[in-house]
Amino acid sequence: MVPFSFANDEWLMTRSGALFWPRERALLVADLHLEKASFFARHGQMLPPYDSRETLERVALAIGETGARRVFTLGDNFHDARGAERLEPHAAGMLAALTRATDWVWITGNHDMAKFGGKRVAAVGGSEVDEMEVGGIRLRHRAEKGETAPELSGHYHPKLILKLAGRRIARPCAVASETRMILPAFGALTGGMDAADPAILAAMMPARAIDAVLPAGGRIVQYPLWRAAA
Repeated sequence: MVPFSFANDEWLMTRSGALFWPRERALLVADLHLEKASFFARHGQMLPPYDSRETLERVALAIGETGARRVFTLGDNFHDARGAERLEPHAAGMLAALTRATDWVWITGNHDMAKFGGKRVAAVGGSEVDEMEVGGIRLRHRAEKGETAPELSGHYHPKLILKLAGRRIARPCAVASETRMILPAFGALTGGMDAADPAILAAMMPARAIDAVLPAGGRIVQYPLWRAAA
């Protein structure tokens, strides 16, 4: 885990893309997209059906590594509204154990909407909210353009994409301004969007500076994505 400062507080970032908040003893993860493989299988694209197991194992490791007592998921928890109904017994048992062992809060995203059919994500354990505020920081799925309060969100699956010596390198990263941060996707089968994409930069406004943030070599690397004109 690598320490860094954000929004006047101290945090730790794991190599897996989870964020630990020592003051709240809370682990934050975004975009688990559980049961993505089974969703694609139902539509004719056969993928190994173990993505939920892998994702939940990574969550369990992050909880063990940090000693977190609380877990906040920042939306798109299942890949679709019926994902919770498709959990196979092993993954369902893992999730039940995790939600019993921690104060687990599902923050809902656009993939979690029960209005599209299916049961509420909290039916598998934990509690469920659309968004919330903890310790002065707003937790929601999608960054709200124009927000000036401290905020943590997900949704965009940011990746730092660089071309070095003729090679294209892509790494999951967070995107941060002075008071707001978009976390990388945590799920095993999640893709990514260029962290410098105009949609991400627009969602982060207003800001004076926007950086890609990721752990590397035991420290936090900040790569500039955008700067306000002098």
